[in-house]
Amino acid sequence: MTAQVDYLVVLCAATSGASGELLGSDEKELARLLWRQVDVNSRKLGRVNELLIKPEASDLTDEKKEEDATEDLAEDENESGADCLFTAKSLEAALNMFHLQLTNEVNSAGAGTSVCLCTDGQLPIRQVIHPEAASKNILVPECFYSFFDLRKEFRMHFPSDPGALDVYAMVESLSIPVEAPPLCDSLGAPDPSAALPPRVAVQQVEMMAKIVLSLLSEPLCHSFSNPERVNEKFETGTCSKTEKVSDSTVIRARGLPWQSSDQDIARFFSGLNIAKGGAALCLNAQGRRNGEALVRFVSEEHRDLALQRHKHHMGNRYIEVYKASGEDFLKIAGGTSNEVAIFLSREDQIIVRMRGLPFTATHEQVLAFFSPGDGLKDTCPVSGGRDGILFVRYPDGRPTGDAFVLFACDEHAQCALRKHKEILGRRYIELFKSTAAEVQQVLNRYSSAPLIPVAPAPLLSVLPAVSLLPPPILVRDCLRLRGLPYSASIEDILHFLGEFTRDVRPHGVHMVLNQQGRPSGDCFIQMTSAERALLASQQLHKHVMSCQHGPNSRYVEVFPCSAEEMGLVLMGGSLSHSHTHTHGRNRSGTGLSPPPCKSRRLSPPSYSYTPTPPVLPTEAAAALYPPLGQVLLAPRPLPPGHAYYPSSAQLYMNYTAYYPSPPGSPTTVGFFPSPSALSSPGGLMRMPGLTYNSKDLLNAAQAYQTGVEPVSVLSGSLIGQAAGGEAPVVSLPALLSKPAGHYLDLSLL
Repeated sequence: MTAQVDYLVVLCAATSGASGELLGSDEKELARLLWRQVDVNSRKLGRVNELLIKPEASDLTDEKKEEDATEDLAEDENESGADCLFTAKSLEAALNMFHLQLTNEVNSAGAGTSVCLCTDGQLPIRQVIHPEAASKNILVPECFYSFFDLRKEFRMHFPSDPGALDVYAMVESLSIPVEAPPLCDSLGAPDPSAALPPRVAVQQVEMMAKIVLSLLSEPLCHSFSNPERVNEKFETGTCSKTEKVSDSTVIRARGLPWQSSDQDIARFFSGLNIAKGGAALCLNAQGRRNGEALVRFVSEEHRDLALQRHKHHMGNRYIEVYKASGEDFLKIAGGTSNEVAIFLSREDQIIVRMRGLPFTATHEQVLAFFSPGDGLKDTCPVSGGRDGILFVRYPDGRPTGDAFVLFACDEHAQCALRKHKEILGRRYIELFKSTAAEVQQVLNRYSSAPLIPVAPAPLLSVLPAVSLLPPPILVRDCLRLRGLPYSASIEDILHFLGEFTRDVRPHGVHMVLNQQGRPSGDCFIQMTSAERALLASQQLHKHVMSCQHGPNSRYVEVFPCSAEEMGLVLMGGSLSHSHTHTHGRNRSGTGLSPPPCKSRRLSPPSYSYTPTPPVLPTEAAAALYPPLGQVLLAPRPLPPGHAYYPSSAQLYMNYTAYYPSPPGSPTTVGFFPSPSALSSPGGLMRMPGLTYNSKDLLNAAQAYQTGVEPVSVLSGSLIGQAAGGEAPVVSLPALLSKPAGHYLDLSLL
């Protein structure tokens, strides 16, 4: 709209909650609409109209009934003073009635047809009417999608501080005489934390109409020609990693339902203009949505309005809204692949993600999967045929089992989603509604993931960088089993290994658990040599594993890996698919794994193995450390390998730290000096707050190496505090004394 409109309708919206600069921030429902028509050409003012929204008593809660009763009493005692009063029972009825009355009033004037709303700021339209209508799935009349912001129009002639500008400041600047309301001592802005009184709302409408007339009159002669616009729908699109995104236009939304889409995010921020392709759902390490999204708005003003919706509700969940950076948005939504850009260049297309495809799946099989079956009337044709299917692959061309499919309309997409968990080949397929940003994120994840991410910062920050042991040599003497049945036990794994069971190191089977403490389908096995590990991976790769305690059977992928990679996953990291190794089949990749939970790995209770030589002889270990003030127990025989914790000159023992315990201990550990010497030949360990009895304490110590003398309890009580207020102190067996001092094996702790 470039020409000046014929009629302006000054509008004031009031809720049952906060008003002023806090209007709409508390999610209170719209309570009344007040408006007055201004004839731009003849400079005439119309009547002041008031529309009350009063839901039926059956639809109200007890709290709402009390509020309405109080409001009705106040209205009876002191009427608002509007010329015409209307009532509606719902928001939908109120909006339709407003639109009807506005149209009739314009038609009755008979001079001109163009009309536009004018409000005091952005809040009545963007933060009240549109959000509430979107949450109730109400269609908003067309007149609410364009409006003039009276503050911006005024600021063109009177630049001032935006934070201090309201109708009262504008009236004062224009020297417009206004009488104070009967209930107010003086003219001034009402308390924003309280509901707007009816008399004050009518007064604000009258003041806004006088401000419009002043702007239209000489000497200002203002022209109302460029209204604000509200986007009717969210536009999908692509974003390049080279694009510049301002930090002042991006927010992070947290707490989204896992099944929410970009359209749901746009509906939550209804009334605010999101940039094209500006809603990006975030994925976790397993490629699933984590309940977060990054949203990019067209301007900083809209971003600031979005921050006011912090802890507003999407359904039954409240959504947290925080500031984010443009770099964060580009990491999620930015892409560089030409294939993806061509795939996403088709606008107004619905994207569906397929997960769990067979690695041999083709375009024809996917098209046949979505074709209607015999006797079925529902059709879901893929838009563009083969061009509407995008398979996700690793950098070396191997399929990941994921694909994205385009559909022409939402009806076809919903029909396709009804095929969720149907069979393609020998696997069931998961289907999800997806977004353009998710396509970019999945492609970026599989095409540019590092080989081994940096170890967690908290672990490295407490350990010195200097190591007392020789640097480890990268030897692939371990096996990684991926795709295990969730019911698989240690015995099932040993049965699967067959003849290679005798090559497993003591306590060398480590089941990886997810964050919920359940099996993740991954397992690491420490072998006696790299040659046997390579031979086992060549002979057992993709063989079927059967379970003794369940009907589940799956083929298992077997890869050789190093102790460093195994230790990384067991300590909470992950391995990427870009890792390559070579053997008989020239395969590559070790796959992504979820981080393990903070519980011990499962190891077989017993199996036969050949004793292995110790890591360091006792004399050699003694020569590495100063003789004074160092206490270490004798190390048990361990095979060579990489230490889980980097060795250091001083390491204070933290018994609450995350560290595997027997019988699931790693078979390679470093030896560290204790911070101070003990005065007795036995090691003392203080255990405050114990809830065990003596029997439980002895059972807990059975997994550790002990000498001939038993564990003795020195305190008078094992529960809570000991007699005399001291914590229980438990004496370990006598320490091994050598010329260089006493020694302690940290793997026993």
